[in-house]
Amino acid sequence: MRLTAITAAAVLATGAAFADTVAPGDVQFGEYGDVTTSLSGMAGDADSGRVIFSSRSKGNCAACHSVAQLPDVAFQGEVGPELTWTGESRTAEELRGIVVNAKMTFPDTVMPAFYKTTGFIRPGDGYTGKAAKGELSPILSAQEIEDVVAFLLTLQEG
Repeated sequence: MRLTAITAAAVLATGAAFADTVAPGDVQFGEYGDVTTSLSGMAGDADSGRVIFSSRSKGNCAACHSVAQLPDVAFQGEVGPELTWTGESRTAEELRGIVVNAKMTFPDTVMPAFYKTTGFIRPGDGYTGKAAKGELSPILSAQEIEDVVAFLLTLQEG
């Protein structure tokens, strides 16, 4: 009986966390591309965000951006802006919007939208006819976006 109560409590707690998640198609952008609402309803974890930022198999942010605070991350990129002091110059809302879909802030950017599932140009149809159909999964989850934002906010002097 006790195990059943614990399991039920865990299921209810998990369901509550998902109830607060904003779906990719429901994200509301401000006039300048900012996103004021947490996507997951939970605070981000900067340590997890650092891993996502640095991981070649997840966010892969370091492929395009350099960060002085990450000397252990090899082959940092130069395509995107340096992010060493990003936490001093951007708000959480601005950063969330940029990570979700940078084109809402910078229309000409080549940065991918990390929390988008529709509206993609699918040039594969013209070459192979095998482009994916329908919605795609977002590159990062709502909580992973919050984690990356929390990490970016730590990038400050001192």
